[in-house]
Amino acid sequence: MNGRVGVAVAMIGLAACNGPADLVLVNGRIWTGTGDTASAIAVRAGRVVAVGTTDDVERWAGSGSERVDLRGRFVVPGLLDSHTHFLDGGFGLAGVQLRDAGTPAEFARRIGAFAATHPGEWMTGGTWDHELWGGELPRRDWIDAVTAETPVFVSRLDGHMALANSRALALAGVTATTPDPPGGTIVRDATGAPTGVLKDEAMALVARAVPARTELELDRALDAAARHAVARGVTHVTDMGSWAGLETYRRAAAADRLPLRVYAAVPIATWERLRTYVARHGRGDDRLAWGAVKGFVDGSLGSTTAWFYQPYADAPATSGLMVTDTAALRAQILAAHGAGLHVVVHAIGDRANDWLLDAFAAARGAGSAPDPGFRIEHAQHLTRDAIARFARDGVIAAMQPYHAIDDGRWAEKRIGPERIRTTYAFRDLMDAGATVAFGSDWTVAPLDPLYGIYAAVTRRTLDGAHPEGWVPEQRITVDEALAAYTRAAARAAGREGDLGTLEPGKYADLVVLSGDLRTMPPEQLDRARVDLTMVEGRVVFRRDGT
Repeated sequence: MNGRVGVAVAMIGLAACNGPADLVLVNGRIWTGTGDTASAIAVRAGRVVAVGTTDDVERWAGSGSERVDLRGRFVVPGLLDSHTHFLDGGFGLAGVQLRDAGTPAEFARRIGAFAATHPGEWMTGGTWDHELWGGELPRRDWIDAVTAETPVFVSRLDGHMALANSRALALAGVTATTPDPPGGTIVRDATGAPTGVLKDEAMALVARAVPARTELELDRALDAAARHAVARGVTHVTDMGSWAGLETYRRAAAADRLPLRVYAAVPIATWERLRTYVARHGRGDDRLAWGAVKGFVDGSLGSTTAWFYQPYADAPATSGLMVTDTAALRAQILAAHGAGLHVVVHAIGDRANDWLLDAFAAARGAGSAPDPGFRIEHAQHLTRDAIARFARDGVIAAMQPYHAIDDGRWAEKRIGPERIRTTYAFRDLMDAGATVAFGSDWTVAPLDPLYGIYAAVTRRTLDGAHPEGWVPEQRITVDEALAAYTRAAARAAGREGDLGTLEPGKYADLVVLSGDLRTMPPEQLDRARVDLTMVEGRVVFRRDGT
């Protein structure tokens, strides 16, 4: 259908609605997500009632209608982040900041400075990146002298390994005689003593010693995370969280303290509890929903725990880890799917993705409940056959484009020049017809869709080493990246009926940007700014001076 005709038809379809609009936004450049062109939107009762030219939409204005002159600015649907660790992000905003610590000395200095102002408190978060100082893993002896009685348990940015100081190891009872748990590794020195780094399931050995967060702490973290999100144009997040997180969201929603939408997932091992919870409480509402379970097949590339067919090029003694027993995970997938729950599972290595596609196919063929949309979280390193299967099997690839320009600095040394050809294969997956939904994986990467769009379109690594793009054949267009953060992300959350596009009948969740992403030079996309964020036609963020 011709775009302009499509707008006219949509407006005629709602022309019989009674009453003026509550809000009209005019004189803009609006990316509706439907292929239609528009310059104005009318909103009533939180939903879009008209999209078209400014003259068309002005007819919906009444004496009490609020009018916003967009002054030619670019408008997109509210941006959905399909994969976050949202409350962890809220805590991280107030925690020790290690993401850009570029040397071991700076890493230790920041930890020591934070410990000095928070004596005796558990120090967590951090999100360090050892690749910034050449790839050497940190050790507890780097920080023991500056942390004294402060227990430290700070994670690598991917969340698949963490460093504990001697105090934290002692509180957790981890010693040289502690065995590696299934699906995890305790990194040891030449004498067999723990260096302080624990990978994947080994992290639980220390995590269980960390005091549980109080409700007040959780509520404050949510408030901080929500403010951070809406300032970046994020109006909906999927949280790969916990039961404590779900109850935190419910408290906020009940108090009308949730300025954005949340889809809360809980661990797949608790699928029976969620089945009972859904039977008792339903699946939430348009502001807060639940019903998804999250599992893990493997670890991460940066921690050399992603599960591959072939060994790592720079660690030939390993081809990664299955962090969950595959027989147990397969049983959980089939059971959760059969219970009508939404199954989303982390897979990064090529072998992990193939295994998971097979497990999803088995669940679908077992005569279970209608498929709610299987998702593979990350879908990072794929075989050519797997790329075709995503489209053929209807599996959603929930991917995080910022990882490509971050990991692209060093990924080739991990897996060599051939396997990187289908790493973060945005172009190939889209060309195959697969649904690709974008997100951030915050706190692993910044919670900022504009950075993600820049990454997907340019694939210019953070170190500046690939000005034409790392694996440039996997670049996509601005329109495709926007669609991945809107339409596709709405589908991945089961919300394509009311979110993801700006068209009559859908919620008026929208973002006003400082520049038109379609006409900006690609290398400047990350410089665009969010001027205004609306959820259901209500302003939840306005940039100062706009």
